[in-house]
Amino acid sequence: MGRGRQKAKHTKVARDLKYFSPDTNYGALAKELGATGAALSDPRLEEDLEKWPEYVDKYAVDDEDDENDDEFKSA
Repeated sequence: MGRGRQKAKHTKVARDLKYFSPDTNYGALAKELGATGAALSDPRLEEDLEKWPEYVDKYAVDDEDDENDDEFKSA
């Protein structure tokens, strides 16, 4: 006899989950994804950089050069 009540409860929970949109903490997300310190302390990365030094300069990431990227995107 309790099947109708149980199904209604499951439907309500499913609907709540479907339309639930929590507030996103973008600061915490950026901190988690922008792991600059963790990437530099990776022992495998250090080993690869020692093995192939000719690629270090070629593929180095330069964050200071980001101002110049904006003029290429708008063109």
